[in-house]
Amino acid sequence: MSLPPGFLDELRTRVSLSDVVGRKVMWDQRKSQPGKGDLWSPCPFHHEKTASFHVDDRKGFYYCFGCHAKGDALKFVQETENVSFMEAVEILAGEAGLEMPKRDPKAAEKQDRRTQLADVMEQAVRFFRLQLNTQAASEARAYLSRRGLSAEALERWEIGFAPDGWQHLWDALKGKGVADDLILGAGLAKPSSKGKKPYDTFRNRIMFPIRDARGRAIAFGGRAMDPNDNAKYLNSPETELFDKGRNLYNHGPARAASGRGSTLVVAEGYMDVIALSEAGFASSVAPLGTAVTDSQLQLLWRISDEPIIALDGDTAGVRAAMRLIDMALPLLEAGKSLRFAVMPDGKDPDDLIRAEGAGAVQTVLDQAIPMVRLLWQRETEGRVFDSPERKAALDKSLREKIKLIRDPSIRQHYAEDLKELRFQLFRGNRGGARQGGSGYETRQGGYKPRSRSQSGFRDGARMPWAAPPSPRATTRSSIVAAAEDQDFARVREAVILATALTTPTVIPEFEINLERMQCRDPDHAHLRDLVLRHGIDAPERLRDEITYALGPDALENLMALRHVAISPCVRKPGDLEMASLTLAEEFAKLESMAGLNAELAEAEEDLDSLADEALTWRLRQAAEARNRAVRSENEDKATYDVGENGARLNRDERDAFGALLNRIGFSEK
Repeated sequence: MSLPPGFLDELRTRVSLSDVVGRKVMWDQRKSQPGKGDLWSPCPFHHEKTASFHVDDRKGFYYCFGCHAKGDALKFVQETENVSFMEAVEILAGEAGLEMPKRDPKAAEKQDRRTQLADVMEQAVRFFRLQLNTQAASEARAYLSRRGLSAEALERWEIGFAPDGWQHLWDALKGKGVADDLILGAGLAKPSSKGKKPYDTFRNRIMFPIRDARGRAIAFGGRAMDPNDNAKYLNSPETELFDKGRNLYNHGPARAASGRGSTLVVAEGYMDVIALSEAGFASSVAPLGTAVTDSQLQLLWRISDEPIIALDGDTAGVRAAMRLIDMALPLLEAGKSLRFAVMPDGKDPDDLIRAEGAGAVQTVLDQAIPMVRLLWQRETEGRVFDSPERKAALDKSLREKIKLIRDPSIRQHYAEDLKELRFQLFRGNRGGARQGGSGYETRQGGYKPRSRSQSGFRDGARMPWAAPPSPRATTRSSIVAAAEDQDFARVREAVILATALTTPTVIPEFEINLERMQCRDPDHAHLRDLVLRHGIDAPERLRDEITYALGPDALENLMALRHVAISPCVRKPGDLEMASLTLAEEFAKLESMAGLNAELAEAEEDLDSLADEALTWRLRQAAEARNRAVRSENEDKATYDVGENGARLNRDERDAFGALLNRIGFSEK
């Protein structure tokens, strides 16, 4: 309907915004100056502890400096009462003593009918409440008692009983003069197909009144007492009052409790909501016999920025959550999301409360995971990613889900989080989700190598870049020898990492080598992980990401090392060909060292027995390799010399190489 000119101005003049808002908030006495119409409070639209919600009573406007909600008294009533604009006008006009203008006859007739239907619903609530105290409801009362509901709880939730008969409610309402069309229009009865009297919609059921955000009874939910009934739970049909996809069970009380700081919990059914509320979780709601709809999700976000979806710990509960993810992704906004808490061992919240108490539920809620984690779990759980094709299929699936997000900022953050989870999955030896067929198996806190037979390596073979076998204790007594091993590896690691940092475009070519590189220096291990994580997809941000994660000294310390500073790649950053050759040579050196360490370790194991031809031959080959490296010094006085397998060794490296032979007392000649 249209309002006459000046009506809204008159309404705003008569209504005090501070009075309207004051019914929903507690003013901050330290910041507020009521005499000047300057009032502050915690925001009723989002959770906060500080008073960032400002009301300018003289101008008639409010504004939140946290969530940026703003408006006038009409807007505030619309948002907090979940009503239309015209309903907000009616509410404030009634409070201000202002007579509403005459409405269109058809609109008035429609509104009058809704009022009449709501009155019929209230009569039905009272009828069912009285029936719960009759002899016919003894079994229902016993059931409710077993579920832990006290008489006070039954009264609070207005729980009733529909007797087992065809026209009990119909006859009761007709006896009060209620018209047939109103009983049928409220969904309380259904017309007979056999030409008889209409029959009651609910029979032999425990009755749960469903009220809208304003507290009006708009529908019922009925729990069957007959175990053979086709529908365990039955809701009212949709009517002029009731749209099941646009309402929530316990909406009004939950909204009020959320405003007082209670966490909004979304359960699956009436009994879960009642059990949670009675246990102290007052801001609990449930959808009405359906999965959460987009309209219900918007209602939830108007109550709380991040509701917790409390899932039953069974397959159906998890499936419902997975469906909710797809529906919610396009609707995500900055600050608006969902968290998911899964009940244990096939229990629902009601079961858990009765078995272990409210503390157990609080523990589960505290462990609720963000939606991005549940999305990842859905796309990866029970699957094996042991081939490029399977990995590519996962990437494609995740990209399709991310595309559903409309907000570009949220889409970017989802992509980053999923990229991090993917990094952990495909680098399973450093933690993350299980990767089938990767040669690793899960353990508490990370991953451990499987046996050689499990990993697909032939007996006696070694995984590339695996740490060599530890020498016997008698041969590890020299601290100097151990330090020489470490120094050789650290030199190579430093040059490799510096090359990757100065020429990030080379990283994809050597991604596998970097993954397998077992860093002897923990600082190098951190750098390697960051290079792998950011160097491929965002090379331009690689240095910034490292600085953010490890501080500014990490890169400075690496580049200041002598053997790094003289590297041609560091002096000519961006030279892809030079970087590629350098990394190939450096990884070859590490491979040579790993192979030599393995040979020496096996030879040392044989030293307790008499030396045989094989042992003598292995030691001779190792010595010759070292002698060739020494002789090459006289042939090439450049910074680097050519050694075994074509890899170039500098003076420090040759000393470390020779020390490996000297440890077992073998002559270099």
